[in-house]
Amino acid sequence: MKLEKKFRVAPNEKVKLDKWPTLVKEAKDKKSTAKSLEENRGRLYELQELLIAEQKRAVLIVLQGMDTSGKDGTIRHIFTGVNPQGCTVTSFKVPTPLELRHDFLWRAHSAVPPRGMIGIFNRSHYEDVLVTRVHKTIDVKEAHRRCAEIVEFEQMLAENGTVIMKFFLHISRDEQTRRLEARLADPDRHWKVSNADFAERPLWPAYMEAYEDAISRTSRKFAPWYVIPSDDKTYRNVAISEIVVDTMRSLKMHYPRPTFDPSLIKL
Repeated sequence: MKLEKKFRVAPNEKVKLDKWPTLVKEAKDKKSTAKSLEENRGRLYELQELLIAEQKRAVLIVLQGMDTSGKDGTIRHIFTGVNPQGCTVTSFKVPTPLELRHDFLWRAHSAVPPRGMIGIFNRSHYEDVLVTRVHKTIDVKEAHRRCAEIVEFEQMLAENGTVIMKFFLHISRDEQTRRLEARLADPDRHWKVSNADFAERPLWPAYMEAYEDAISRTSRKFAPWYVIPSDDKTYRNVAISEIVVDTMRSLKMHYPRPTFDPSLIKL
């Protein structure tokens, strides 16, 4: 079964994250996964060239997950070989005072990639139905209303040529513990740890509930969610890169015809 089908959340599917794996047996084959990742990087570079040349579509990749799930590592390992002129990365942190004066989708819409570009959201507009709900700055009813607005927003983007893929990097709490312990044990990685990482850990069940609800309410054919097993970092990267490559291949892109006859040019 293709990974695009294996990990995709069907429209209106009721998601229970404890039923989705955080680790799969295929991850044990390190040699095969490393080779697959390298091959997918090469294919992604070629597909990006077509995307830039056609100028008909944009690609938006949304990465969500708990702390240490590997959003930064996903970007670094999968997109290391793409043309940086055709790729943007936007990190969504605590909203600024200006952003708070606008509707919650304003900062996301301004970061959507134009046609010909790949845009990556490191966290995203979904923070406004996750963190806000868990910390009770909005109630469940408001979170549901915002989810409905997100669906309409993403449908509008899709109808205007944006290909959307949303990935939830699914790790176990035990794996998060191991990764935090590794960071604490290495002085060179202390900069990656903050008090907030530990303050959020007791809220794990509330975050899982918020993610389940948001994913269930917003996975659509035009903007699907994928729940990616992420306890193994290499397999995570292989799975996401394969889904991105297969989705971009399905666009059946072609290089545009030249606007002149090259055979008539004499240098």
